[in-house]
Amino acid sequence: MTDSTVPPGRLRVLAAMSGGVDSAVAAARATEAGHEVTGVHLALSANPKSFRTGARGCCTIEDSRDARRAADVLGIPFYVWDMAERFREDVVEDFVAEYEAGRTPNPCLRCNEKIKFAALLDKALALGFDAVCTGHYATVVTGEDGARELHRASDMAKDQSYVLGVLDERQLAHAMFPLGDTLTTKEEIRAEAEQRGLAVAKKPDSHDICFIADGDTQGFLARRLGVAEGDILDEDGNRVGGHEGAYGFTVGQRKGLRIGHPAADGKPRYVLDISPVENTVTVGPREALDVVGLTAISPRWCGTPPQGPGTYTAQLRAHGGETTVTAELVAERLEVDFTEPVRGVAPGQAIVLYDGTRVVGSATIARTRRPERVGG
Repeated sequence: MTDSTVPPGRLRVLAAMSGGVDSAVAAARATEAGHEVTGVHLALSANPKSFRTGARGCCTIEDSRDARRAADVLGIPFYVWDMAERFREDVVEDFVAEYEAGRTPNPCLRCNEKIKFAALLDKALALGFDAVCTGHYATVVTGEDGARELHRASDMAKDQSYVLGVLDERQLAHAMFPLGDTLTTKEEIRAEAEQRGLAVAKKPDSHDICFIADGDTQGFLARRLGVAEGDILDEDGNRVGGHEGAYGFTVGQRKGLRIGHPAADGKPRYVLDISPVENTVTVGPREALDVVGLTAISPRWCGTPPQGPGTYTAQLRAHGGETTVTAELVAERLEVDFTEPVRGVAPGQAIVLYDGTRVVGSATIARTRRPERVGG
């Protein structure tokens, strides 16, 4: 196999520039590689704020200006494309609906699937561009048969292949990740940006959810969904507290439960289940979070779908570790068994399968299976 993070030959490349240091350096490297690069900033907020709130969020007027200044330094054309309505429908509304249904979504995956490598890529191809370049840390490799594969970044500490696991073979054929194949620290990326004269070299990274700049997800959902008081129950169905909206909880949560009295054993309790129909939240001991298997829906494959059962490693969170699983595609549903129990797995999250460093594909967790509890 050959590394094709930056494909050979001069290409017309559309560089998605968020206004941050990673996308600026990615655009710089694509330009330096000899490609004909055009920068574009996606305006994803209908009412963008002028400035970021600390190191949170993105998509502000300040970010747009930072991206434009970086493009000016690189000497490449630059445009701002308004995709606020598409982003609202495909990412924000989906995020709210998933929480309302008692699930825990990952908006970054949805944005990559629906916006950066669907809406943006389709428009880029229609305008005659060959590839879309982003500052993600991942690697695209071309096999001997010419098929392109998505692999983890060379530096596992910065790897972002999990949030790219929704990309299909067609999208990978037009994806470029110039940062993925270099063993450079973030400090070295910033040093490179400074050496190139990019003012974003010292700009803080964005964190959390870009459209919730203050980081208060529960407050954001409350404003959208309103107050819906309900009960917090223990595993036996006894009321141990109350809440103002089941949507404000996620499986595995420990803090902010506001339970009136401690458990009989004095140990902390965690969210085990969320029922939007009954508007209840069930809590219990940490060991009750153990999951031995799951069913996932809406699979997306980074190449040919796997045939028959297989053994893989799986990642369940953007910043989580790997766990060994056996998985099989059965009637368009992914049936997964863990070799060792894992904890805090929530419906709505994505499971991404790997074969070594290669991303096999991803699917959305629909339900989990817990072990039989002795005496339960």
